[in-house]
Amino acid sequence: MTRKIFIWVAHPKPGSLSAALADAYEKGAAARGAEIRRMDLAGMSFDPAFEGYGADPRALEPDLLQWRENLAWAEHVLLLHPYWWGAMPARAKAVLDRALTSGFAFRYHDRGMGWDKLLTGRTADTFITSDTPPWLDVLLYRKPGRRVLRNQVLGFCGIRTRRQVQFGPVKLADPGKIAGWLGRAESLGRSAA
Repeated sequence: MTRKIFIWVAHPKPGSLSAALADAYEKGAAARGAEIRRMDLAGMSFDPAFEGYGADPRALEPDLLQWRENLAWAEHVLLLHPYWWGAMPARAKAVLDRALTSGFAFRYHDRGMGWDKLLTGRTADTFITSDTPPWLDVLLYRKPGRRVLRNQVLGFCGIRTRRQVQFGPVKLADPGKIAGWLGRAESLGRSAA
């Protein structure tokens, strides 16, 4: 059975290390027969302004609608982003703010604090690139970017996170180290398929 994988490169700059890792993951998944859809934040056009959840949300632009369609279609998701100030870039967060809305990703119950997770049945891998060494992020900061993505974003909507990988420190990585990261990403893509 062909596995449907949506790859989202949540880096605002084309040609980033995140994009190269996505290329490697996609290569590994495609080699195992996965059907792949991919979007790169750098090529998406939308208004990032978000004023909160209200009774009359404004219409989503075509790229945000396509992003949602890809997420709904997928059985597995790869989300890649750089680590800026302990989180994903603001433009990437704007996609989540605007597209993961009530009625699509979740639905609050009329009474109480409960909600329905509308994207259950999907799994995800997340890759983060950082200048912060991953061990320092764990010991000093308690990996906030990974926790938020796993629990308050993906988990809130019902997507079960399989693997979270933080590649870093990028600024100290030589070509051999980066080649090793790309090999690992390709291997994880094969595993996901």
